[in-house]
Amino acid sequence: MERGSGGNDVELLCRTLQFEHKLFYFDLKENPRGRYLKISEKTSATRSTIIVPVGGIVWFVDLFNYYVNTDERDAFSKELKLDTKVFYFDVGENRRGRFLKVSEASVSRNRSTIIVPAGSSGEEGWTAFRNILHEINEEVSRLYIVSNQQHMEPSDHLPGLSDDVGAGFISGHTSQPISGSDLNVNSLVELPPQDEIGSLGMSKVIRADQKRFFFDLGSNNRGHYLRISEVSGSDRSSIILPLSGLKHFHDTIGHFVEITKDRLGGIPAVNVRTLEPVQR
Repeated sequence: MERGSGGNDVELLCRTLQFEHKLFYFDLKENPRGRYLKISEKTSATRSTIIVPVGGIVWFVDLFNYYVNTDERDAFSKELKLDTKVFYFDVGENRRGRFLKVSEASVSRNRSTIIVPAGSSGEEGWTAFRNILHEINEEVSRLYIVSNQQHMEPSDHLPGLSDDVGAGFISGHTSQPISGSDLNVNSLVELPPQDEIGSLGMSKVIRADQKRFFFDLGSNNRGHYLRISEVSGSDRSSIILPLSGLKHFHDTIGHFVEITKDRLGGIPAVNVRTLEPVQR
């Protein structure tokens, strides 16, 4: 379903970039269907807009990184598939210099294109564009973490944590340290009060394909735990891991990383495809 401007849209973040003769607007918005990034290019004569699903912002950051850091002779056109949309990235050149053409194609709206100049002395235009995308992506991650913490139950009413399960927790009221040989997470044992955890960087988010995984440290009257939440679109599920189980959890994941590492090296990014250098 197409996400665009409308009466129910809420603006979460707005950034502006002026480069050469162009003005770019970056508007992170939210409506009942979800969040999206609206990028508009405005010149004295024209205005063009592309709509990026929120899960695609990080892919845009990666692709702009690719073009910033790749020699112009080695830069290929790329195709990025996001939901029902396809974005095309093509490097070109005219009398003003090099540029990156980003085109959006979807079944629900006409093809739209923005043109991002590279700059006269390197890729400063692409770099500035990339930096704003990175800033917006960081804000998206922060909003997800805040939303995830708001979905967490009060610490003394966490579902699925019976007294039997809680017995495996490390007591939050003891002053005895846990040895590294037993747990190997010394830096996490001495946790601050629950209301300070979010501000100390003890919530993390990672992405894998179209999913995001959130890691949040918490505590209740039985001790400390790690909540791992999987978010895909509007679907969310979580597991609660007692802190005493982190070492075994780490070892088990490491086992599967080790036995699959040969295959992982050859897995391409499923969203991005390199295009043959032909004129479309």
